[in-house]
Amino acid sequence: MLSAVGSSKDDPTQSKHPHTRCHDHKPNRSFHHKPRPIPSTDRGCPILARPLRKSGIPRPHPSRALGDPPVVLPSQITRSFPIGNRNSTIVHPMHPARIAELLHPFLQQTNDRRPTANDALYQHISTYIDLLLHWNARINLTAIRDPEEIVTRHFGESLFAARHLFPLYPVSSSVFPVVKDFDVDVAEAQSPKPEARLADLGSGAGFPGIPIKLWAPEIALTLIESNQKKATFLRELTRAITLTDINIQNVRAETLPPATFDVVTLRAVERFPQVLPVAASLLAPSGRLALLIASSQLTLAHSALPHLAWHPPLPIPESKSRLLLIGTLEPQK
Repeated sequence: MLSAVGSSKDDPTQSKHPHTRCHDHKPNRSFHHKPRPIPSTDRGCPILARPLRKSGIPRPHPSRALGDPPVVLPSQITRSFPIGNRNSTIVHPMHPARIAELLHPFLQQTNDRRPTANDALYQHISTYIDLLLHWNARINLTAIRDPEEIVTRHFGESLFAARHLFPLYPVSSSVFPVVKDFDVDVAEAQSPKPEARLADLGSGAGFPGIPIKLWAPEIALTLIESNQKKATFLRELTRAITLTDINIQNVRAETLPPATFDVVTLRAVERFPQVLPVAASLLAPSGRLALLIASSQLTLAHSALPHLAWHPPLPIPESKSRLLLIGTLEPQK
């Protein structure tokens, strides 16, 4: 009987496993597909994805030979940008010696004698630049993002104005004097009084007010900035470089009492024709208005404030069109 029917061994419809029904299905081709070729390097080694170590250090790449530099994937790179980039993180601050070299044209005298300077000034400027670039990634403080250009354009102009406003400074300052014992014109030889009051209108990133304060530490400085974020930066900056006797006014200049300040500075402000009368109204009798302007704004300044006694404009070093213009408010007779 069994021999007539045949054994299950000879019957192709019978499964090798007694509990599994076998139908005449086509074989599952998913298990018989041709594998894709594995990409390899020119050395013939396969490129395989490997997990990163917990420490963040990449594992050795299989295609690397002994002694080759490590291969770092883009996801493993720490995002650090050059200092001049908008989203920069400061890696290497400017060296004070380089700052001194860049500022030399703005501080030299007519007899070409380099002024006696101390490292504290340049160290403060280095800290200033670091903080400025850090904040500039979040709020627009300056369009200049190259550190050396910041030194020449912002600090150079500001200290050039400081040198002409306060050319001689007493040695008995809590911050060592930047300039002392050199020859200047009699018209410039006006030492700042300890109670000298200076207002920087539309201070923005702090220029020229804070560099003038670094030059002449005993003056009383008022920074007038209506933008709240910029005023917050100014407060942080004054804490970082430990400046005292600074008043930051987060208001419009029109709201301040008139005839208050001995010196008012103005640089790179919007609505220049409208701001000029406001700046002049803050001057006390015999006060001075210092404008850092372009040569194209010279005629406008003279016509807008004819009652000021204007000194001859001073060209700013390393600039073709920038000027320092100083006017004095003559006391009324």
